[in-house]
Amino acid sequence: MALHVAFMTLAFFVALPAGIAMRSVNHSWHGFASVTFYSLCVLGCTSGALYKKLTPDMYEGSTHASHGYFVLILSLCLSAIDIAPFVVRLYAFLKSIDRRNFAFQPFWRNVVLGREVDNVTSKYTFLDVEEPPEFEVIQMRPSGPAETQEPHHVQRNQPFETQYSDDGVDDETVAPWANDPRVSQDVHRNTRSSSSERTVFEADSPRGSRHSDDTLNDFKFPGFITKPRATLIRRIAHGAFATLERALVFAAFGMTLSGIVVYTGGCRESYINGCLAHLVKGGIFWCYGLVTFARFLGFFSELGWAWNISPTGEHVSAEFVESLVIFLYGITNTWMERFGVHPGDPYTTKQVQHISIAVMFWFAGLVGMGIESKRVRHWLASSSAAAFGPTDASHILEPPSYRGSFNPFPALVIGVTGAAMSAHAQTYLFQVQIHKLWGWLLLGYSVLRCLTYFFVWIGPPRSILPSRPPTEALGSFFLACGGLMFIFSTEEVTIAAMRKGRDDMMMFLNVAVAITCFAFCWTFCIVTFNGWLKFRSSPRSPLSVR
Repeated sequence: MALHVAFMTLAFFVALPAGIAMRSVNHSWHGFASVTFYSLCVLGCTSGALYKKLTPDMYEGSTHASHGYFVLILSLCLSAIDIAPFVVRLYAFLKSIDRRNFAFQPFWRNVVLGREVDNVTSKYTFLDVEEPPEFEVIQMRPSGPAETQEPHHVQRNQPFETQYSDDGVDDETVAPWANDPRVSQDVHRNTRSSSSERTVFEADSPRGSRHSDDTLNDFKFPGFITKPRATLIRRIAHGAFATLERALVFAAFGMTLSGIVVYTGGCRESYINGCLAHLVKGGIFWCYGLVTFARFLGFFSELGWAWNISPTGEHVSAEFVESLVIFLYGITNTWMERFGVHPGDPYTTKQVQHISIAVMFWFAGLVGMGIESKRVRHWLASSSAAAFGPTDASHILEPPSYRGSFNPFPALVIGVTGAAMSAHAQTYLFQVQIHKLWGWLLLGYSVLRCLTYFFVWIGPPRSILPSRPPTEALGSFFLACGGLMFIFSTEEVTIAAMRKGRDDMMMFLNVAVAITCFAFCWTFCIVTFNGWLKFRSSPRSPLSVR
């Protein structure tokens, strides 16, 4: 069992995040990271199967193994996109070389690393895809006295009617700095060559590897699909792939909780529903806190989610995603509170409490998504713009607050949940204290997120670099620690602590804080490693521009 835990931990929390980071820059060693991941998974599954053979079935009906294999199958399906270009490269290599003079070094460079050499000239027409040019990231320096202080992505004299398109997306150019005279004239220097000149081993990155992102780009659509639709489909495919790949890490955390439950023999019979509620909901807050801390460090800055200006022109805000998750969370939990009851049974007080919280998540999430819609914002502002008439509307300027997203509803629902659960009635005093503690932690996150909006409202983001509000560092810690305390407040855990004389609030809080600090250190290492790879692979670093 110790080997099973060690191998699976190394696979999903070390090798997998490292592989995701390498994939993001098309690093040539991404294949090695994938092989390491699956090797550790094989060792983990083997040791787990051996433990199961040598140990009596202490938890009948356990689904831990079946769920774990489902996660592995999902990872294999995602890796199939990596395997496809590898098979193509292998076929091209074997077809183009003299097998009597086979050498390992060309095989490693061509097939494994995906780098082109002179003796391989096979070309494939299915790679003809037109990709957008690669823009170099520049640092948004403060302007001099003779320059305007407005950010370059905002056109102050732009008519109000032309600020939004019919589909709710800005009509401005993708690169916010396209009209900046300080940008070098060779910004389009790295535009990729025409499709007829591309080979299967072409280096699409400074590291010269080709992996899943290139495979998704290489797919050709039928002639009846227009270019804008093909671009949209590719963007959706890229987003879905990236989301599913990163979801594997959170699925591994869920399997960790499941393994702990099965190994300790908890969550049986009447405890199942309450145990699931605490583990699932607490686990969501825990993961949400880690993601928020990663945003503070600068992760997702290319989407503008690090309280910065999006350098790629992306328009889906982090608050929209938060509101969507809150909506899905509420709409599913509304009906789950009645699991296990008979038709016609009256609603208990706890059921009404939990259902009302789920309904709050449901509709507050809808309001939050509506606020983040650019089209809805246009509608809400149209009445004041129409009062000036069609001739004067062209002189209406955007306020500075339009540069950021100030959506209080995600923080509202979490804060209200924390305040309500801190007063949740329990059988024993220790259980009340535990619920009050994690309720205050969630409420503290809500207050700190509102302070973030206050400070960002005063000084909206002016740079494409992450702004790193310190309130988010504290808020993410409160959120993650509160989620972990939520898990600790499971009825079986609290009763077992009271029976053994371990019902000590300080001990529970210190353990939660220690685990949270360890997880934050892990998050910091992963985000830093990802940033280091991008720094090494970029021809010009934003920090090198002065």
